[in-house]
Amino acid sequence: MGALILALNSGSSTVKYGLYAVDPKPALLIGGTIETADGHVSVLDALDAALRDSPAPTAIGHRIVHGGPHRTAHCLIDDAVTADLVAACAFAPLHGPAALALIAAARARYPGLPQVACFDTAFHAALPDVAQVLPIPRRYRASGVRRYGFHGLSCESILAQLGDGVPSRLVIAHLGNGASVTAVRDGRSVDTSMGLTPSGGVTMATRTGDIDPGILLYQLRETGLDADELATMIDHDSGMVGISGLSGDMRVLRAAAGSNPDADLAIRMFERSVCKQIAAMAATLGGLDLLVLTGGIGEHDRATQQAIGTGMAWLPGLEIRIVASREDDQIARHAARLSPTAIVLPTR
Repeated sequence: MGALILALNSGSSTVKYGLYAVDPKPALLIGGTIETADGHVSVLDALDAALRDSPAPTAIGHRIVHGGPHRTAHCLIDDAVTADLVAACAFAPLHGPAALALIAAARARYPGLPQVACFDTAFHAALPDVAQVLPIPRRYRASGVRRYGFHGLSCESILAQLGDGVPSRLVIAHLGNGASVTAVRDGRSVDTSMGLTPSGGVTMATRTGDIDPGILLYQLRETGLDADELATMIDHDSGMVGISGLSGDMRVLRAAAGSNPDADLAIRMFERSVCKQIAAMAATLGGLDLLVLTGGIGEHDRATQQAIGTGMAWLPGLEIRIVASREDDQIARHAARLSPTAIVLPTR
C-alpha cells in the first residue's frame, strides 16, 4: 500500500487540510478548512478531531509560499530548513509567519512524523537569466533579490492533469485572491508575472501588482508613510479593493458593477491586467498553443473567462481550457516521495 499523507495549506487566516492515500497517485480521503484565529495549537486539536476515525498519516506536507534564496526544491523539514524559512519571511511577510507557526506546532505535536516543505517557488527555480534577474544594481543579487515566481504547486498540478497533453507553449493563469501568469515551455517555467514577492504582476484582489516604483517614492517623500504603512497599502488596500473602494471579492464586484462605476472599473482593470500578462508570456514563448485558466476566479467566474477570451482573440487558433488547481494533491505527492517512512498505513 502507499503512503498516507496529511497535506496542510496554510493561509493568513485559515488552514486547508487533506488526508491523502498516495499509491502512486493521491486520492483524497477527507479534507476541510479550519479557522486559525485561536492559534495553530487549536488548529491541530481540530485536525485531530476531524481525523479521529481515520488512519494516522505517515507524513505531513506543508505548502510554503516562499523558500527564499537557499531553498529551491521541496525537502524534509529540519532545524536548518526552519532557519532558512525564518529568513525567507522577509520576502513573504504575508504568508511566511503563518506557515512557520503551523510547522512549529505540528513538529511539537507529532515529533516522530516526517514533515515536508513544498515550495510555491520551486517550480520557477530554474528560470532563465533574462527572466530571473531584476533590473537593479547587480550587487543586490548576492542577497537573493531576484524573480522567484509563485503559484508553483498550482502550475505543477496543471501539468500533472494535462499529462501527455502538455503542449510545447503553455500559459497558466492562476486567478484568485492572488493571481499570476506563467509561461511554460516543454513543461518548464521560463517566465512568470510575480517577482521577488507575491505582490507583483497582475492587479489582484487587494495587492497592487506591477506599479510605477516612483509611486512608492512619492508616498515616502510626500505623505510620510513608513515601511509598514507602505506594506499595508501594497498588499491589503490596493488592487480591486483599492480601485473600487468596496471589495476585492469578484463576486461582490460583479453584483455591484451595474450600479457602481468603480466596481466596474476594478473588474475591467483586473481583466486588462491579466490579458496584458498573457500577451507578455505569449511573446516569451513565441506563440501560444494552450491557455489554462485556474484558481477561484479562473475556474468559476464565467464573465472573466469570456473577457479573457475576447481580449486574447487576436491570437490565432488559441485554445483556452479551464482546469482546477490541485495544490494539495501536489503537496501529497511530494511528501510521499520525500518521506523516509516505510509505506505502511498504520491505524490509530
